[in-house]
Amino acid sequence: QLRLVESGGGLVQAGGSLRLSCTASGDIYRINDMAWYRQAPGKERELVAVVSSGGTTNYADSVKGRFTISRDNAKNTVTLRMNSLKPEDTAVYYCYAEHIGSWLGGRYDCWGRGTQVTVSS
Repeated sequence: QLRLVESGGGLVQAGGSLRLSCTASGDIYRINDMAWYRQAPGKERELVAVVSSGGTTNYADSVKGRFTISRDNAKNTVTLRMNSLKPEDTAVYYCYAEHIGSWLGGRYDCWGRGTQVTVSS
């Protein structure tokens, strides 16, 4: 079982910055991709940014140039630095990890409970 715990959400004015962190714990064999998703009220959950175990990153077009995702494989953490925040970035942000349960395989999509980010205009 993999547990993901997010921290760092909050209220910020437009143009401000926030840093989200997520730590994985539990019986970890291997974590492949780690990512941040977000879900705004009345909208579907969407991918914000993803980082592979090798450090390759991809971003949603809406956050490119403003957000930076990084991870520390030794500490099983993933961080999302968000700059130049806009009101449309307001959402619940969820941490995601693709967990391989053992050498036999077993792929699991793991989610945190989410952290609220609110950007005021």
